[in-house]
Amino acid sequence: MANSAKPERFAYIDWMRGFACLLMFEVHGYDSWLTDSLRQTSFYKFSQFTGTIAAPMFLFLAGASLALVSDRMKQKGATPDQVERRLAWRGLEIVGLGYLLRLQEFVMGYHTAVWTDLLRVDILNTIGVSLILMAILWRICKDHRTTAIASLAICAAIVLATPALWTTMRPSWLPWYVESYINGVHTYGVPQVWLFPLFPWMAFAFAGLALGCFVFDEWATRHVPETIGWLGVLGVVLFFVSIGVDQLPLQYLAPYDYWHTSPAFFIARLGVLLMFFPISYAWCRWGWGAAKFRPLVWLGETSLLVYWVHIVFVYGHLSILPKHQQTIPGATLGIVIITAAMTLLAVVRLRWKRHGAEFTERVRSIARAKSGN
Repeated sequence: MANSAKPERFAYIDWMRGFACLLMFEVHGYDSWLTDSLRQTSFYKFSQFTGTIAAPMFLFLAGASLALVSDRMKQKGATPDQVERRLAWRGLEIVGLGYLLRLQEFVMGYHTAVWTDLLRVDILNTIGVSLILMAILWRICKDHRTTAIASLAICAAIVLATPALWTTMRPSWLPWYVESYINGVHTYGVPQVWLFPLFPWMAFAFAGLALGCFVFDEWATRHVPETIGWLGVLGVVLFFVSIGVDQLPLQYLAPYDYWHTSPAFFIARLGVLLMFFPISYAWCRWGWGAAKFRPLVWLGETSLLVYWVHIVFVYGHLSILPKHQQTIPGATLGIVIITAAMTLLAVVRLRWKRHGAEFTERVRSIARAKSGN
């Protein structure tokens, strides 16, 4: 089976990303395949509720991973300018891939496609823009402590600004395709809760960056179990804090919408994300995740590829099941099939990547030997 090329102590990061992939398959599968009548049931609503943690987890881990990648580049001798350029370029790549995915969907569904969907703001757009802005912040702040403080300040500003930017202080003077990045308005005249605008979603990425500055710091990497344990404790505390925040009179500039724009729901989800750290760490170190068979880690390592491909076979014209025509058992079977197929795709991709790296190293060794002769 495929082996992770990452240090063992960070496998739990990929495990969490892989778990987010599982939630994504569930949410998208039931949303695409269940009949319209079943989409009104409590079962469907609960299936979609579990997805409220998937997108935040992707963004949160993107921010945390940025800190890890930055540190590794510095250890290899990269300059701050090189670090910023690489991270910003990665952000641009992901934004470009987001638009490319929209173009693919448009071409494959050209009979019914609407051109405005090409400019829809989805999760890849938000992750990409977040990476660009975090790369700039990393370059400006230069050290972990300053970066963490600045990231938390930006995170708080985004969360507090979101309610007004969605309602009473909407930048409606902007073109819709620009305003959509702010509040997800798209072409509908009002913000859409199923889109992924920067407010509030980008706040999870900056919270992740602040966490990464701590988790991947020198002390924390020497005391991993203790660090992870305290993250879980902090997560529980934040969850209960969110209950108190929900009781505060926070309708300061905008109507209060707990499930979509409230600071309380953001804090609650942030707490849940932190609670996943000790679970994933324990699973990867002592549970089944410590074995060689670790499908969630493989999914996490290839999450971008898995996201792209599963969209085609769940929502696209190549959907493996007729859309909006399935019973709960039928849709569940489809989700199982998609999960198995994406896991197999991840294994193939990782094997290909490993063999490609081995081949490249072999060619370089031969070239060095010949140059030495």
